[in-house]
Amino acid sequence: MAAKKKKVKKPTSLSHGRPPIFLKPAASLSSKATRTLIRSHHNLHKAHAKAVSDGDSAQAEALLAQIEQQGGLKSYQQASITGQSSKRGGDSSKVLMKWLNSLSASQISAQGGSGRTKLRLLEVGALSKSNACSRSNLFTVTGIDLNSQDKSILQQDFMKRPLPISEDDKFDIISLSLVLNYVPEAAGRGDMLRRICQFLSPKPKLEGDENILPSLFLVLPAPCVTNSRYLHEKKLIEIMNSLGFSIVHKKLSAKLAYSLWRYSPLEQKSEKEFKKIEVSPGKSRNNFAIILR
Repeated sequence: MAAKKKKVKKPTSLSHGRPPIFLKPAASLSSKATRTLIRSHHNLHKAHAKAVSDGDSAQAEALLAQIEQQGGLKSYQQASITGQSSKRGGDSSKVLMKWLNSLSASQISAQGGSGRTKLRLLEVGALSKSNACSRSNLFTVTGIDLNSQDKSILQQDFMKRPLPISEDDKFDIISLSLVLNYVPEAAGRGDMLRRICQFLSPKPKLEGDENILPSLFLVLPAPCVTNSRYLHEKKLIEIMNSLGFSIVHKKLSAKLAYSLWRYSPLEQKSEKEFKKIEVSPGKSRNNFAIILR
C-alpha cells in the first residue's frame, strides 16, 4: 500500500505586512542565522507571489512546501523578533525617538492639535508594544498587524483599514518599519504609499526647524536603496515628493535605511507615474522597486 501523502499546510497570506509576534521562541538564533532565515523567507515569498501571478500552480505549491520545510511562519517570526530585540540593537523606533525628542510640549500641542499632550502614531506591522515608541510618553500608539497574537495590537490589513471620516481618525506619524519591502509586488508598494497619505492630516507650518508633522517614518533594508537596479535614493526622493512628502531626516547603516518624511500635499503633490525602469545596471544588484500608477 502506497504511503499516504502528507498534506502541505498553506501559510497565512502576508502580502501587506510582517508576520505577528511569536511569543515563545524555542531558542535564540545567531545573527547570521537570523539574517539568512529572514532573507530566504522573503525570497521564497516573492517567488511564490510571482508563480501565483504567472498561473504556475505547480511551482507555487513547490515553493509553499519549501517555506514549510524551513519552519514556516513560526520560524520566520522567531527570527524577526530576535533580529529586532534590544540585545541585537534592532529596535528601529529608537531612531525615530532620537529625531523627535527635541520637540517641546508646546510644539506637540501646536502640531498634534489643540489640547493634546501626545502625538498619535500608527504603527503598521507592529510586533510588540515594548519598543521605544510604545514606552515613551510622546505617543498614543495604535499598532496593527495582519496576524496579531498580542491583544494590544489590532489584527488588521492596513490596505483594508477603513478610510478616515474625520480628523480624529488620522495620525500625526505613521511608521512603516520593514513593512514596505515585505509587500511582494512593486505596484503594491506604491499603492501602500499612496494610501498612507489619506491617514495623515496636514498641519499649519511652524517657525524653525521642528516643522516635521505629520510624517512617515520609513525603514527599508539598506540594499533596497543602495543596491537595486530599479531604485536609488534620488528616485525614492522623487517618488515621495510626487506624493507630497519631503525628507526631514535620514540615516543609513550597514543594514538599514531610515528616513522621516514630512507630508504637505499642497506644496508638491502630483499625479506623476513611476514605472519599473532600470536606473543602476549590474548583475549583482537586486530587483527591489516601487511603482506608482
